[in-house]
Amino acid sequence: MAQVRLEHVRKTYPNGFVAVDDASFTADDGELLVLVGPSGCGKSTLLRMIAGLEDVDDGTISIGDRVVNEVAPRDRDIAMVFQNYALYPHMTVAGNLAFGLTLRGIGKAEIAARVGEAARMLGLEELLERRPAALSGGQRQRVALGRALVRQPQVFLLDEPLSNLDARLRAAMRVEIARLHRRLGTTMVYVTHDQVEAMTLGERIVVLDRGRVQQIDTPMALYERPVNLFVATFLGSPAMNVIHGRLEASTGTGDAALLAGSGLRIPLPGLQVPTEWQGRELAVGVRPEHLVPADGAEGETIEPVIEVVEPVGSEVFVNLRLDGQVLVARLPPGPLPRVGERLAMRVSGGKSHVFDAGDGRRL
Repeated sequence: MAQVRLEHVRKTYPNGFVAVDDASFTADDGELLVLVGPSGCGKSTLLRMIAGLEDVDDGTISIGDRVVNEVAPRDRDIAMVFQNYALYPHMTVAGNLAFGLTLRGIGKAEIAARVGEAARMLGLEELLERRPAALSGGQRQRVALGRALVRQPQVFLLDEPLSNLDARLRAAMRVEIARLHRRLGTTMVYVTHDQVEAMTLGERIVVLDRGRVQQIDTPMALYERPVNLFVATFLGSPAMNVIHGRLEASTGTGDAALLAGSGLRIPLPGLQVPTEWQGRELAVGVRPEHLVPADGAEGETIEPVIEVVEPVGSEVFVNLRLDGQVLVARLPPGPLPRVGERLAMRVSGGKSHVFDAGDGRRL
């Protein structure tokens, strides 16, 4: 096991495109660290630089106590799991698992022991004589994991390993990877664009956008206190509601509201603001679960029109429109509201997120 540390890493391609810009973070010894962000944000480039498959233009990458910028991939003591599995079609499962060990000159008895252990751990024992074409997508992904596992590396690198699987298999494989990590205790750096994977797998998450690290924290800390609008809207499904307007602050009580549209007033209960912020352009974020029915509660309410109702069994998503603003509320199951009706709603106390409308940073 080993710590992976990146310090001020930069990657620029010959056409001038900056894929990674001043990235610094650490995957602690034994940690499962997730890199997440939209397509093109630099997460796979970062993983390939850790693996040695891309050169580093500036900064340093360390694995354990060794800077590996100039170390060949085969000498970094890492194992990588790719999105497309990269299995050898002419080899059996056993052959695929053993191939890398054979190249390294490891003895037959040791290879057999490692392959057997990986097969037992991943439920591949009955598949060892099959070829990849005879396997399902989930089985192929387990073979790819097993091929990395038999290497017994210091660090596992996983590049969107579940993106080719259907939703049910993705959920099952997430559980398998979490169990595997807990059992092995080996450092893992996991890349995904899927924020559900990131939230459920990562002990900590590195959120990336346009090559820059936006925030690093635990999943719930990111969800509950995002540092900017990008992180706020990227994590969470459905996405956070964002309403733009200007601040109205009461000098007497310190209570505040957002004025948006033609007279629309969104109360911000519990938000204490300095008087000089009066009239400041803001973006207020409200998670769908924090936009709740008023149910006769005291305080200001809003009454948006119901546009779409989406029951999904354990919860109901209600799409709303209020003076040009599109909102989504997450409600518990029960009698379904009717499209076209107005629904009295309020923001749960202290659950709004306030951002600067210009640069998107949290205020």
